[in-house]
Amino acid sequence: MRLVHRENHLIERIGWLRAAVLGANDGIISTASLILGVASADPSESGAILAGVAGLVAGAMAMAAGEYVSVSSQADTEHADLAREARELAADPVGETTELAGFYIARGVDPALAQQVAIQLMAKDALAAHSHDELGISAATTARPVQAAMASAATFTLGAAAPLVLTVISPPSVLGPLVAAGSLVFLAVLGIVGARAGGAGVLRPTIRVMFWGAMAMAITTGIGVLFGKVV
Repeated sequence: MRLVHRENHLIERIGWLRAAVLGANDGIISTASLILGVASADPSESGAILAGVAGLVAGAMAMAAGEYVSVSSQADTEHADLAREARELAADPVGETTELAGFYIARGVDPALAQQVAIQLMAKDALAAHSHDELGISAATTARPVQAAMASAATFTLGAAAPLVLTVISPPSVLGPLVAAGSLVFLAVLGIVGARAGGAGVLRPTIRVMFWGAMAMAITTGIGVLFGKVV
């Protein structure tokens, strides 16, 4: 019996990788920005720590719920399309075979060969063949709400913990600069890790995530300073 060679492709990571990078990135930026905003308005260390803890807990729950709802909507759409495709296959299998062959012909396959391929794939698993080639749904890219929600919540918590730890160990006199600088370092590491995991270059993703993180922290710090002066 011939063994089938199984290759690991980067596209198979897209579901959890997107959620993981988004969660960690949001955890670092939102928590650091919240801490800096509160610290710039109220220099007490306890207030900054409380803000960081509240941001971590609320953010992790929000990320999990938001990711679950979002990916569940995608899954619902996929299931609806698959159900409709199943009805079409039952109603007109010949026409669906011709339609499937048309996709292969459009890719450059000889019409006669394309028809043979379509017939064989339809005989094995007609719905799987159409879901892959007509709908673009595959095992590697299908929506997984629970996986996405857990990945987002876990990575948000890890990301948020980084600036929170810096807040706890920082002297009040240098809390703001240390949290800001440390958070940018964490974002740079995240950009590098995410790029490596996705097989992309590291420079542009790293610059991109650091730029938006710096902007968010600068804006919230400015708001905190203005609010502190008003109060």
